[in-house]
Amino acid sequence: MSICTDVVSLKIMAHIYQRHDSHTVFKKMVKSLAEDVPHIDWAGIYLYENSELKLVAASDDENDLKWECNGELKFPITNCLGEEIGIIIVRSLEAVAFDINDVLTLEDVAKAIGEEIFTN
Repeated sequence: MSICTDVVSLKIMAHIYQRHDSHTVFKKMVKSLAEDVPHIDWAGIYLYENSELKLVAASDDENDLKWECNGELKFPITNCLGEEIGIIIVRSLEAVAFDINDVLTLEDVAKAIGEEIFTN
Protein backbone atom coordinates (compact mmCIF):
# COMPACT_ATOMS: atom_id res chain seq x y z
CA MET A 1 0.00 0.00 0.00
CA SER A 2 2.63 2.54 0.97
CA ILE A 3 4.70 2.39 -2.24
CA CYS A 4 2.01 4.41 -4.04
CA THR A 5 2.00 6.93 -1.21
CA ASP A 6 5.79 7.21 -1.39
CA VAL A 7 5.76 7.83 -5.14
CA VAL A 8 3.03 10.47 -4.87
CA SER A 9 4.80 12.15 -1.95
CA LEU A 10 7.98 12.48 -4.04
CA LYS A 11 5.98 14.33 -6.69
CA ILE A 12 4.40 16.55 -4.02
CA MET A 13 7.78 17.28 -2.43
CA ALA A 14 9.16 18.29 -5.84
CA HIS A 15 6.39 20.89 -6.18
CA ILE A 16 7.01 22.14 -2.65
CA TYR A 17 10.78 22.50 -3.07
CA GLN A 18 10.44 24.04 -6.53
CA ARG A 19 8.68 26.89 -4.74
CA HIS A 20 5.38 26.63 -6.60
CA ASP A 21 2.67 28.79 -5.05
CA SER A 22 0.71 27.21 -2.22
CA HIS A 23 -2.58 26.99 -4.14
CA THR A 24 -0.90 25.02 -6.94
CA VAL A 25 0.86 22.70 -4.50
CA PHE A 26 -2.33 22.07 -2.53
CA LYS A 27 -4.46 21.32 -5.60
CA LYS A 28 -1.88 18.97 -7.09
CA MET A 29 -1.35 17.28 -3.74
CA VAL A 30 -4.97 16.42 -3.00
CA LYS A 31 -5.61 15.40 -6.60
CA SER A 32 -2.54 13.13 -6.70
CA LEU A 33 -3.32 11.50 -3.36
CA ALA A 34 -6.90 10.66 -4.33
CA GLU A 35 -6.17 9.62 -7.92
CA ASP A 36 -2.82 7.86 -7.61
CA VAL A 37 -3.03 6.17 -4.21
CA PRO A 38 -5.65 3.39 -4.46
CA HIS A 39 -6.53 3.36 -0.76
CA ILE A 40 -7.07 7.14 -0.46
CA ASP A 41 -10.56 8.10 -1.57
CA TRP A 42 -10.52 11.75 -0.45
CA ALA A 43 -7.86 14.26 0.56
CA GLY A 44 -8.20 17.79 1.83
CA ILE A 45 -6.17 20.65 3.23
CA TYR A 46 -7.61 22.99 5.83
CA LEU A 47 -5.92 26.19 7.00
CA TYR A 48 -6.77 28.33 9.99
CA GLU A 49 -8.46 31.58 9.13
CA ASN A 50 -9.46 33.74 12.10
CA SER A 51 -9.04 30.68 14.38
CA GLU A 52 -11.46 28.63 12.24
CA LEU A 53 -10.42 25.82 9.91
CA LYS A 54 -11.24 26.59 6.28
CA LEU A 55 -11.03 24.04 3.46
CA VAL A 56 -8.58 25.39 0.87
CA ALA A 57 -8.13 22.32 -1.35
CA ALA A 58 -10.00 19.05 -1.76
CA SER A 59 -9.84 16.13 -4.12
CA ASP A 60 -13.65 16.25 -4.38
CA ASP A 61 -15.22 19.55 -3.33
CA GLU A 62 -18.75 18.17 -3.25
CA ASN A 63 -18.17 14.95 -1.31
CA ASP A 64 -15.64 14.82 1.51
CA LEU A 65 -16.66 11.30 2.65
CA LYS A 66 -16.89 12.59 6.22
CA TRP A 67 -19.70 10.24 7.17
CA GLU A 68 -18.91 7.42 4.76
CA CYS A 69 -15.22 6.83 5.42
CA ASN A 70 -13.93 3.92 7.46
CA GLY A 71 -10.38 5.20 7.79
CA GLU A 72 -9.05 8.70 8.35
CA LEU A 73 -5.65 10.23 9.04
CA LYS A 74 -4.97 13.82 10.08
CA PHE A 75 -1.62 15.58 9.89
CA PRO A 76 -1.03 19.00 11.44
CA ILE A 77 0.73 21.64 9.38
CA THR A 78 2.99 23.79 11.54
CA ASN A 79 4.99 26.86 10.57
CA CYS A 80 8.65 27.47 11.43
CA LEU A 81 7.59 28.79 14.86
CA GLY A 82 5.86 25.51 15.68
CA GLU A 83 2.39 27.03 15.46
CA GLU A 84 -0.33 24.86 13.96
CA ILE A 85 -1.59 26.66 10.89
CA GLY A 86 -3.59 23.92 9.23
CA ILE A 87 -4.25 20.24 8.76
CA ILE A 88 -4.07 17.62 6.02
CA ILE A 89 -6.80 14.97 6.09
CA VAL A 90 -6.93 11.78 4.04
CA ARG A 91 -9.92 9.44 4.09
CA SER A 92 -10.51 5.92 2.87
CA LEU A 93 -13.60 3.82 2.39
CA GLU A 94 -11.52 0.80 3.48
CA ALA A 95 -11.52 -0.04 7.18
CA VAL A 96 -7.83 -0.98 7.37
CA ALA A 97 -6.30 1.11 4.63
CA PHE A 98 -3.26 2.83 6.08
CA ASP A 99 0.02 1.49 7.39
CA ILE A 100 2.89 3.08 9.31
CA ASN A 101 4.70 4.01 6.11
CA ASP A 102 1.67 6.02 4.95
CA VAL A 103 1.70 7.85 8.26
CA LEU A 104 5.42 8.61 8.18
CA THR A 105 5.36 9.71 4.55
CA LEU A 106 2.39 12.04 4.96
CA GLU A 107 3.86 13.47 8.18
CA ASP A 108 6.94 14.42 6.14
CA VAL A 109 4.74 16.09 3.52
CA ALA A 110 2.87 18.10 6.18
CA LYS A 111 6.18 19.15 7.73
CA ALA A 112 7.60 20.24 4.36
CA ILE A 113 4.49 22.28 3.59
CA GLY A 114 4.78 24.10 6.91
CA GLU A 115 8.50 24.70 6.66
CA GLU A 116 8.80 25.58 2.98
CA ILE A 117 5.53 27.23 2.02
CA PHE A 118 4.76 29.01 5.28
CA THR A 119 8.16 30.32 6.30
CA ASN A 120 8.09 33.51 8.32
